[in-house]
Amino acid sequence: MTAAADRQPAPRKKTGRRPGSADTRRTVLEAARAEFAARGYQKASMRAIARAAGVDAALLHHYFGSKDKLFLAALEFPIDPRLLVARVLEGDRDAVGERLARLVLGLWEQPTVRDRLLAVLRTAAASEEVAGLMRGFMVAEVVTGVAAGLDVPQLRVELAMSQVIGLALARYVIAVEPLASASPDELLPLLARSLQGCLGQD
Repeated sequence: MTAAADRQPAPRKKTGRRPGSADTRRTVLEAARAEFAARGYQKASMRAIARAAGVDAALLHHYFGSKDKLFLAALEFPIDPRLLVARVLEGDRDAVGERLARLVLGLWEQPTVRDRLLAVLRTAAASEEVAGLMRGFMVAEVVTGVAAGLDVPQLRVELAMSQVIGLALARYVIAVEPLASASPDELLPLLARSLQGCLGQD
């Protein structure tokens, strides 16, 4: 037997599931949903979610960056509300209502975004558990930041949010006419005026 024949390639070792696989991500999201449901948004921790998923907590930060981003991914929320908050707060205070109205209408008029937002709204309306999670998230990550940025009471921010949600339900779910068939250009100045009354300076 020749030396070349003796040098057989070593058998390749089988590798297990690598960090970052679709299976690992799915396991993390399932653990996150369970943890958020059991403890609520504010009390749930990245460490507890990692422990439930059987992974290192650093992996969660690698995947998602922060708890709020993990929450949005777990609920399959199509947009990051904090980015909207930043856009609403940047610019003239006298135009905050128009900025928010333009952002809201622009998002809701995109069919793929609208479908996901409606799914979240319908789920929250039918499930107190999901409603509680959304409530905790929105207060912690959106309402508090907008109220501080505009120096207004949280009640006024929540009132503005209620108008946005009410518009979505009436226009896209119940399809109340003529609201349902009105163009965004028709709605923009009306919604902007209403939101400015909540968020603008007295």
